[in-house]
Amino acid sequence: MSELQTPYYLIDLAKLRVNMERIQYLREQSGAKCLLALKCFATWSAFDFMRPFMDGTTSSSLFELRLGHEEFGKETHAYSVGWADHEIDEALGYSDKIIFNSLGQLDRFGAKAAARGITMGLRLNPRFSTSGFDLADPARPFSRLGEWDLPRLESALDRISGVMIHYNCENADFDLFDAQLSRIEAEFGGFLEKLDWVSLGGGIHFTGEGYPLDKLAVRLKAFQQKFGVQLFLEPGEASITKSTSLEVTVLDVIHHGKDVAIVDSSIEAHMLDLLIYRETAKLPQEGDHLYQIAGKTCLAGDIFGEGRFPAPLQIGDRISIADAAGYTMVKKNWFNGVAMPSIAIKAEDGTIRETRRFTYDDYKSSLS
Repeated sequence: MSELQTPYYLIDLAKLRVNMERIQYLREQSGAKCLLALKCFATWSAFDFMRPFMDGTTSSSLFELRLGHEEFGKETHAYSVGWADHEIDEALGYSDKIIFNSLGQLDRFGAKAAARGITMGLRLNPRFSTSGFDLADPARPFSRLGEWDLPRLESALDRISGVMIHYNCENADFDLFDAQLSRIEAEFGGFLEKLDWVSLGGGIHFTGEGYPLDKLAVRLKAFQQKFGVQLFLEPGEASITKSTSLEVTVLDVIHHGKDVAIVDSSIEAHMLDLLIYRETAKLPQEGDHLYQIAGKTCLAGDIFGEGRFPAPLQIGDRISIADAAGYTMVKKNWFNGVAMPSIAIKAEDGTIRETRRFTYDDYKSSLS
């Protein structure tokens, strides 16, 4: 590992397998299908490993849809908050199912989808969610995400065969999931039983340690039997949690009231969600030596967080930032022209190969 130039994301296939096997177990026990949510993780060099454990991909844009179709294969669900006239024909060419965000979009593009034999659905917004962040809450006031008026939904029954209901966000609480699913059953049950399929979206943290996977399987199976539908889940973070680290090197150590180690990476450029949601990175926490770990950009708040180490940090030391797969590689950017981390994969036999290194030409070609 020390031979690779930092920074780089390191995908550990042995750790990824843990999540994949839990997904496969849930599929087998519940009958639900699981689609990788590309908005969270789209590093296609890992798709060959993941493909046997999952049923396909779900997307939020034309480019994600095409990537899932070309590199993952299997079933492809196409969703977008707003499909554009210039992209809908291409999108339909990659889709098994297309999910429209609104009746307006269904009215506009449904005939084209029907003419090509593409299965159609709508996004149903139950007007509640598990999100603790207003920024990410699909049930926030005046939400643009989906339809919730039952008569409007029922008016589309002659054109759609299913719905997508994305209302969970990092929800590791099975009892909360169960209660909210019961609310959906109570309010929309008469509508759901007229459908062929229902997607419950992502955000259910069912691959986490201690999650009652068997209870979830029983609950999902009962839902399918009750309404006569095929269920889909869209695990993003659940697919790749704890599988990947961001490997960085200490460039400088300064002492301005506290010990600060500056590394060759950046929260704004390489782990943007931490900045957006004001969270801290998962840094080492063993030892008596406390350091603030900071990025190398000019942003004053480019700070990963605080970590503890067994010995004083020195220039050239490596630091491993854990759980760095979700919403990182899909959001990395060229702020300050800082080099993007490479992507490497650690095979189950321990060997490591670099799958992508980003260069000045990549930076230059992203502009004009």
